[in-house]
Amino acid sequence: MTSKIKVDNINKVSDDSNIIKKCGTTTTIGSGASNPIVVDGSAITLGRCGGTVALASGATQTGFGRTGTVDWITTPKTATFTAVSGEGYFCNTSGGAFTVNLPAGVAGAIVSISDYANTFGTNKITISANGSDKINGIAFDYENTTNGVAITLVFVDSTRGWKNVDGTTINATGVSNHIVACVSGSCNTQVTHGDYKIAIFKGPGTFCVSQGGTPSGSNTVEYMVVAGGGGGNNYGSGGGGGGGWRSRACATPTAHPLNGPAALPVTVQGYAIVVGGGGSGTSNGNNSSFSTITSAGGGHGGIGFGAGPNGTGGSGGSGGGGGSSSSAPRCGGAGNTPPVSPSQGNAGGNGGLPQTNYSSGGGGGAGAAGTTTPSPSASPGGAGGTGAYLADDYIGPTAPSYGTPGPTGSSRFFSGGGGGSSANSGAGGAAGAGGGGQGVGNTPPQSGTPGTINTGGGGGGNAPSGGGSGIVMIRYKFQN
Repeated sequence: MTSKIKVDNINKVSDDSNIIKKCGTTTTIGSGASNPIVVDGSAITLGRCGGTVALASGATQTGFGRTGTVDWITTPKTATFTAVSGEGYFCNTSGGAFTVNLPAGVAGAIVSISDYANTFGTNKITISANGSDKINGIAFDYENTTNGVAITLVFVDSTRGWKNVDGTTINATGVSNHIVACVSGSCNTQVTHGDYKIAIFKGPGTFCVSQGGTPSGSNTVEYMVVAGGGGGNNYGSGGGGGGGWRSRACATPTAHPLNGPAALPVTVQGYAIVVGGGGSGTSNGNNSSFSTITSAGGGHGGIGFGAGPNGTGGSGGSGGGGGSSSSAPRCGGAGNTPPVSPSQGNAGGNGGLPQTNYSSGGGGGAGAAGTTTPSPSASPGGAGGTGAYLADDYIGPTAPSYGTPGPTGSSRFFSGGGGGSSANSGAGGAAGAGGGGQGVGNTPPQSGTPGTINTGGGGGGNAPSGGGSGIVMIRYKFQN
């Protein structure tokens, strides 16, 4: 006869608590959370054929691991969602791009993504890590724009984060196809306009590139680098020249005139930004620079009543206007000094011939030369040269905060020349669009208008007036 032990409950001797308890159809083994159960044997079977083995809600497991596969959810995802470790998802972007948010990274966590409708190339899928988690060592979202791919990611550790393990040729490196950057410096900001960001530097700072993008997305930046404008000068002086203007604007609507070398590629590093200050009444403006692009400060206005070279306008990004004279006309300063191609600016206008009002020339602007004083004795000072402009839509929603309104509609002008003065009762020359200062007469004695800050405008002639400081703008694509 086979031996049998029949019992409903087995209790501990020490405290009479249950070790095995039979209640209806449920049998409970164990006497509480603080009392582990050890099952020792060379082979252990849990469950029965056709049965299930499940972890209780909220319980965790160790030692079992996963086989490197996921359980596929067969209902396609069509909008942004948060993935669960151990699951794979068919993502259908035919209705538009969306994002898969990864769960918090825990060693061994696994998620798979597959292109359901072969539309990732048209509408990208973005995979976004949780918090500070990384994708292949980089804390940025991964964007995939290749049709038909499947990606399996396993979280390894905090150093490398999620790694692609499926052996495909897709390098899920956490690197977007576009540039990722930020700005430093208390005066500086960054705005978003459509698929672009515009980094705007009103003072010194750093353009910090943390991701360089790819040729298939974008890895170049467009730029506008404006130097400080030249100062006006003493009584009867020429207007200051506009700061050098170098720009490369590839998207539409474009800058005018289109200037500078091709759009610049950038790499992961910090790019020091120099924003030149305006010149004083007797000095040129200061240079501005970004990467390989340097714009020269505008030339100062020529001294009024000056003899010889003192009456000549300073050379620079755009030249200062020539001063007035009682003996001979004084020449305006040369623009595009030092020379670059395309030109960064234009010459200042010449000062007047001997005449009652001793009028002087206007400073050159990025878009046109300064005006030479006409010969009649009642002539005003020469007008400052017009600056160059960017369309409002190109700069973005904050365009009215930068530059000065131009005569051509929805545009902002920079690097205008200062108007020349008239030493006696004649009128001063008009300011050039782009922040140039108005020139004035000297009856009664008065000072020319300074150039506008962060435009690179030249100062107006007649008594020292400063040029406007420069500005640097960097525009780059951050998404499709």
